[in-house]
Amino acid sequence: MKQVAVITGASSGIGEALAKQLAQDGYAVGLTARRADRLEALADAIRGTGGTAAVAPADVADREAHIAAIHALAEALGPVDLLVANAGVGISEPVRTPNAADYEAMVRVNLLGPYYGVEAVLPSMLERGRGHLVAISSLGSYVSGPGAGQYCATKAGLSSWMESIRLELRGSGVHVTTINPGFIETPMTDQNDFDMPLLMSPERAARLMARAIRKKKKVYDFPWRLRQAIRLVRILPDAIKVKLMRSPEDA
Repeated sequence: MKQVAVITGASSGIGEALAKQLAQDGYAVGLTARRADRLEALADAIRGTGGTAAVAPADVADREAHIAAIHALAEALGPVDLLVANAGVGISEPVRTPNAADYEAMVRVNLLGPYYGVEAVLPSMLERGRGHLVAISSLGSYVSGPGAGQYCATKAGLSSWMESIRLELRGSGVHVTTINPGFIETPMTDQNDFDMPLLMSPERAARLMARAIRKKKKVYDFPWRLRQAIRLVRILPDAIKVKLMRSPEDA
């Protein structure tokens, strides 16, 4: 019997590529996101290559709808063995022109969305004594540039929470992985008007992520060269940092 993976934000970008990769790796994949038409097209593509897929549209920021969607996918495919909390949004917010509504939206999707997903699958995982919780965070959780503070704060919060539950669930049979990608070609990064070093295709990123999931890594940062650069940036004086990081207001 195939293991069951549920991927949030599966309608495009990383989520779409990862769903295809996991299906290729032998998982039955449950797909959830807001755009039902995109999910159905993806499910058809997976089935067309011999895979198993089910669809349950929902907004991850809507707790009741999100949990109901995951339960519907489990009913269609079987108990969830792997949850990939991938759905995320990123909005540049210069501090001089704050927009609380945008920040609240990021918190609901990037922080509360994964929480609701874990809430939906964890009881069954603990009952069975096995499972895997994966969150797609960001290398931005380690360092923040001008205008990216709110987005990076949500990703830092997500990474911190995942570390906490990894320690809390130690010995339960439920594994916890935090994945921190750099710049990936997605609809979200298409909006960026600044240089994105080591920009990677979603297909390549999905292969790397799937490998980290198979190995049940605690934390996986990639690409490695960008992670090393971030280590350096973190210790630089602010005067140098502001020269390296262009503010959205300077565009």
